[in-house]
Amino acid sequence: MLMTYYECAILEVKTKLDVLNKEFSANTMRNPIASIKTRIKSPDSIYEKLDRKNLDKTLESVQNNLDDVAGIRIICSFLDDIYSVADMLTSQDDVKELTRKDYIKNPKKNGYRSLHLVIEIPIFLSNEKKGVKVEVQIRTIAMDFWASLEHQIHYKKFENSNVESIKQLTDCADTIYETDIRMLNIRQNLLDNED
Repeated sequence: MLMTYYECAILEVKTKLDVLNKEFSANTMRNPIASIKTRIKSPDSIYEKLDRKNLDKTLESVQNNLDDVAGIRIICSFLDDIYSVADMLTSQDDVKELTRKDYIKNPKKNGYRSLHLVIEIPIFLSNEKKGVKVEVQIRTIAMDFWASLEHQIHYKKFENSNVESIKQLTDCADTIYETDIRMLNIRQNLLDNED
């Protein structure tokens, strides 16, 4: 039943995001969200994470200790959309923001950039309302491109890595971030010239 709760929580968050995207589009004639990807951690992945953290392998332990069983990745076109979408989502009165990690302003050492939120959202069951945690990652198309390729090249093994490989990945991430900033500036300049 626990996995059903996580699936329902993803449905709730995705519906909220779809509504926000439609409203934003109606008001501004553009969509801040390019795409939304969802996932539920596999039982093997959950077990492995509990084992790695030396935690009890119980349903209660999963609920209390893991924030990323249910995950949503929001891909935005522009940098400023990331923060707009995050603020629109977390300002809703039934969404509780538990944590926020800004890896855009403070990238990881390998260059990874994304805004990570852990939220709690209520799901309404036949006989109760239950708060469920969902990890939300928000990034640009360019950041997602980099993260997807980095994941294939070198998933979670940077402690034992070749220093030159890490430097090259970081350089690529910096170039992509600079491109995101340039694209945002181009859009802003075009909008300013319309006035």
